[in-house]
Amino acid sequence: MPSVAEILIPLALDSAYSYAVPAGLTLAVGDVVQIPLGPRETVGVVWGVRESPAGSNLRPVTGRLDVPPLSGPLRELVDWLARYTLAPKGSALAMALRLPDEAAQGETVRIGVRASGKPPARPTPARMKVLAVAADGAMRGKSALAKEAGVSLSVVDGLIDDGALEATALTPEPVALPPDPDHARVPLSVAQADAVRDLIAMMNPAPPQTDRLEAFLLEDAGQGDVSATAAPATSLPEPEAAPFRAPTILLEGVTGSGKTEVYFEAVADCVRRGRQALILMPEIALTAQFLDRFAERFGVRPATWHSGIGGKRRERIRAGVAAGEVAVVVGARSALFLPFAKLGIVVVDEEHEAAYKQEDGVHYHARDMAVVRGRIENCPVVLASATPSIETRVNATRGRYRHIVLPERFGGRRLPDITALDMRSDKPERGSFIAPALIAAVRETVAAGDQALLFLNRRGYAPLTLCRACGHRYQCRNCSTWLVEHRFRKALVCHQCGYAERRPESCSECGTFDNLTPCGPGVERIAEEVTALFPDKRVIVLSSDFPGGAERLRAELQTVAEGGCDIVIGTQLVAKGHNFPHLTLVGVLDADIGLTSGDPRAAERTFQLLQQVTGRAGRGEKPGRALVQTFQPEHPVIAALLSGDAARFYEEEIAAREAAGLPPFGRLAALIVSAGDRAVAEAHGQALARASEPPDGVMVLGPAEAPLALVRGRYRFRLLVKTERSVDLQSYLRDWIARGPKVRGNVKVAIDVDPQSFL
Repeated sequence: MPSVAEILIPLALDSAYSYAVPAGLTLAVGDVVQIPLGPRETVGVVWGVRESPAGSNLRPVTGRLDVPPLSGPLRELVDWLARYTLAPKGSALAMALRLPDEAAQGETVRIGVRASGKPPARPTPARMKVLAVAADGAMRGKSALAKEAGVSLSVVDGLIDDGALEATALTPEPVALPPDPDHARVPLSVAQADAVRDLIAMMNPAPPQTDRLEAFLLEDAGQGDVSATAAPATSLPEPEAAPFRAPTILLEGVTGSGKTEVYFEAVADCVRRGRQALILMPEIALTAQFLDRFAERFGVRPATWHSGIGGKRRERIRAGVAAGEVAVVVGARSALFLPFAKLGIVVVDEEHEAAYKQEDGVHYHARDMAVVRGRIENCPVVLASATPSIETRVNATRGRYRHIVLPERFGGRRLPDITALDMRSDKPERGSFIAPALIAAVRETVAAGDQALLFLNRRGYAPLTLCRACGHRYQCRNCSTWLVEHRFRKALVCHQCGYAERRPESCSECGTFDNLTPCGPGVERIAEEVTALFPDKRVIVLSSDFPGGAERLRAELQTVAEGGCDIVIGTQLVAKGHNFPHLTLVGVLDADIGLTSGDPRAAERTFQLLQQVTGRAGRGEKPGRALVQTFQPEHPVIAALLSGDAARFYEEEIAAREAAGLPPFGRLAALIVSAGDRAVAEAHGQALARASEPPDGVMVLGPAEAPLALVRGRYRFRLLVKTERSVDLQSYLRDWIARGPKVRGNVKVAIDVDPQSFL
């Protein structure tokens, strides 16, 4: 009988489409095919094949593409992700399916040159220098040969034209060389060695349980059927062991305890067994220091995967991963959907980071999907953090995850001493934002030849610009947010949609001059103050929106690590796992940012951020300290930070979450209704609320205007669903959407299961 293929298309479609399989073409589930869709051709993945009676008028599959098929585990992950997030299955597929980039087919071919043995037509001194270097017969790149000979590239080109050098296309460099698991095993502390032993034991199937075999023999002897002539014990059948289920493991350690070295050994064990490893990181574009540490341990750098990798290299990494040739990938959350052939371990570094949540398109949390992929592939997942998320800590406490703890810093180094500066009594001078005690501490630190870090989690120069004459406040045209002044760029910028306008000389409302004033500090304003206080010191400002992008940040992070500056001023990106051995002082300028928001995770996130950033101090040979400017030194978060009693903070926060029925003890989902017209968005939200019909254990709140009511020209209203843990949240949401009002016009309804942002 003719075959019919069910093809899933990587578009916002929730079901597969049926296509006829033409005679002579054999398709299997997972094959990537080309199909007609309307008036054009597109691609899809075979999600099923069935027989069908003859005579159907289905459109035929055009052909199968010569790319690796989508594996069973990856298809299962796509199905799971779509079910959990309520995203269209085709949208989930789009993250796992990456087709060859036609624009990248013209990737520049590397040309190598070597001596041909033919003398040049004009043996000039410069040419003879080149031929002397090339006399060894080795193949070199043109630029490398010119540099080694100390001549210009035109001299090499002239020798190629003369025939004295022959040019050959070089084989492309591999995207990643095989790592050597025994290249340079670093010395471990006793605590690290114990953690490595426990971690590898948890990762691998349990050894034969001889005690169970002995119990089996004793039970058989008790039946009176054993004599001196009985068969030897080795001939008895082995008791059937339960199948090994790879665990999820929380690797928790204080800042500077050496968690990276511990999970490097787990990765090494994985590589020895011929398996592949994936290391997820929240800020892959800023991980040059991490890649250097990897190269020191394994002899080579791993393959890296993030949005900055494009063209032919992206294709080659995917192909190498699918073939099992790329052993280790370090990547951003999208690396979770690479087609690993033999995945042996997934490491989620800084697992608590909010950057792992994708807030547009398919709303998923990469940490949680890593756990899902680990269970599908039956490979261990290691969640590493100094400040684990509440969800992860509860899972570890209740036995769903294994738990390994590193309670002390490597080498016996002490954690920094943390002191609060009460801004109600220790006030900065008028027009200043740094307290006198912190200024004195910075002066003392740099005088001793050490580095100081001033941390403020606010980009730009000032978060608000207003006119003192008429009170006009500069707001984004597309969003309900104030424009942030960026003095280095001489612009007012919206951090939501990217809208920017030149900072005016006069007020656009009343027309007066010299009345525009910045309100509040950003890191640029702190840099201005520091430069005035310490004009002879080297200052570096680290912020993600500075010119130069990721390359500049990498270079400046390296400068800080090497001691090439005296004072660092930075936003939250300086808190993410960097090792600055010369840094002995951290000053937190506004520790209260975030504590007053309505986010149920506000206390947890503030504690994590402050714990991480203060932990940058004292990681070298000298002890560290931190000064925290706050108006609320008695706040539980600040009190826990000062006392160092993280366990107590977690206990109190977990108890509060449990009493309120918030995650992980209850479940949340957000529905964000948006439209170009405010009244239309609100009306649709109200109609949706009327159709909610919440059963027992479900509460629907809203619609309420979102805190960011206007984003990119769209008005937003939010509904929040709160359920008990036992409720099937996804089924309820599907039924609700099905009976709710139809989406018409430019209305959009986005569903965010397990929301991380409440803006």
